[in-house]
Amino acid sequence: MGIARNEGIILPSLSAMDFEKLSGYINAHTGIKMTGGKKSLFESRLQKRLRHLGLKDFGEYCDFLFSGEGSEAELHHMIDAVTTHKTDFFREPDHFDFLSGFVLPELMKNGKDRFLVWSAACSTGEEPYTIAMVLSEFGEKFSPGCLKRFSVLATDISTGAIASGKQAVYREDQAVPIPPDLRKKYLLRSKNRSKRLVRVVPELRDVVCFRRLNLIEDDFGSVEQADIIFCRNVIIYFDMDVQRKLLFRLYGKLAPGGYLFMGHSEAIHGFGLQLAKAGPSVYRKTEKP
Repeated sequence: MGIARNEGIILPSLSAMDFEKLSGYINAHTGIKMTGGKKSLFESRLQKRLRHLGLKDFGEYCDFLFSGEGSEAELHHMIDAVTTHKTDFFREPDHFDFLSGFVLPELMKNGKDRFLVWSAACSTGEEPYTIAMVLSEFGEKFSPGCLKRFSVLATDISTGAIASGKQAVYREDQAVPIPPDLRKKYLLRSKNRSKRLVRVVPELRDVVCFRRLNLIEDDFGSVEQADIIFCRNVIIYFDMDVQRKLLFRLYGKLAPGGYLFMGHSEAIHGFGLQLAKAGPSVYRKTEKP
């Protein structure tokens, strides 16, 4: 067993063999590629799980994880520990300008009564709440009562991220990317000002439905066909085969004429999908109903 020291505390270190076992397990269950460059970060995050479980080294952790009981009890915790939750309010802001300035007006033209927007990797909730703010603002300016016609589905593989999103409580510094007028309108300050926390107002929390979903393992049977899907900065973590499978499944849940928002560093070319580029990393499903 290797060891590492942290301020006098002896910590178990992750051997190459155990890293290969664990990274293969993660890839099989989530599609996420764990390269050797992530070994140190992986090790430091999982050391907390070892301490919590009272295990002395990663060999014991592997034995526990690969047992019937351990797989059932630990998989979600391990995924929470190793998945990246890089997100911000109004991240890639040109997408939200395009959403309000073009996509929403186009969708409203077809006379549908209800619209579903799916944030397919919502992390701790900043993206779906940003979407809800944009929908609310659009409704007030262009179509009174429009917000009642929209619902936002927010899904993520991490149970911890879903719990945070439902709580809708954020540090004040996390809210900085939100325009000041929208911060004032859609965020409530904590009564204890020393905590420097804010919470999304109830009207927006009611619009967003959070649900745990593994984009690789779970079928999408419980997901209704969506008019808009945000799946940004997700497929970059997968190999080409997993990317193809995921994109086809998302495509199947996108309504004809609906819009798919991808990350700016992601491409969908070569997958044979009937998607026409509509804007910066935004694609419209051209398939007929």
